Amino acid sequence: MKENRPAALVFTEDACHLIAMGWQKYLKKMRGVLSRRGRERDEIDDLMQDAVVRLLEFTEQAVVVREPEAVLVRTVQRLALNHDRDSHADLYADQPVENLGLLDFGPGPEEVLAGEQCLEEMRKTLDAVNRRTREVFFMHRLHGLRYAQIAERMNMPVSTVEKHIARAMTVLLEKQRREMQGHD
Repeated sequence: MKENRPAALVFTEDACHLIAMGWQKYLKKMRGVLSRRGRERDEIDDLMQDAVVRLLEFTEQAVVVREPEAVLVRTVQRLALNHDRDSHADLYADQPVENLGLLDFGPGPEEVLAGEQCLEEMRKTLDAVNRRTREVFFMHRLHGLRYAQIAERMNMPVSTVEKHIARAMTVLLEKQRREMQGHD
């Protein structure tokens, strides 16, 4: 049965220099952070090894590190991001998005214009009914509200909402019938 304990960090002689400098507490802390963020044990080991190598390279440049925890956190974050990016390289296109032949399934400009004109015609037609009838109709048809929701918002019974919708539909259907007769 596999034990569920964190793997011990294995340091080279050069890495012992980092430990002597007080980096060990930060390395353990970062292992915990990576583990809580859902990283697998092997991935954590790889990231920590890479981080130690980077830190060694950094300290060998005789640079004084004032905020060792911040340096380690940033190093591990960048390594994790690079690992994620590299492991999903197949998801990225090698050309600008402007050059990709992306499909747009939304309505074209002509369809948008036709829809706007249709809506404007409906508004003009419904000007023949009272304002509340028009509001109730558009709340239902354009905003997708149910009769009960409209009744609550407009402070009226559901039966009144039904009557407003029926009145608006009657006016619109009558206009459509007149237009159809005019085209025959």
